Amino acid sequence: MQSFLVETYQPAAGKAEYRAVVSRLRAAAKALTQEGAPVTYRRSIFVPLDETCFHLLEAVSSDAVAEAARRAEVRAPRVVESISN
Repeated sequence: MQSFLVETYQPAAGKAEYRAVVSRLRAAAKALTQEGAPVTYRRSIFVPLDETCFHLLEAVSSDAVAEAARRAEVRAPRVVESISN
């Protein structure tokens, strides 16, 4: 599986909204995995000053990660391959 970074702009988001997005991403990844498209949520970082969130997921394709973001109702995600260790 490859690592992918999902970058989102979260204007005026607080900790509660950040946690809600993380929860939805975890649930979407789990659902996709159960449907046969393995997606693993790894971790997230929220940078309040920049109103930006970074979510690290693993999957076989960027399309699977984009689908997880869509199901999690993540607005305007930017999905790019990343290198993680």
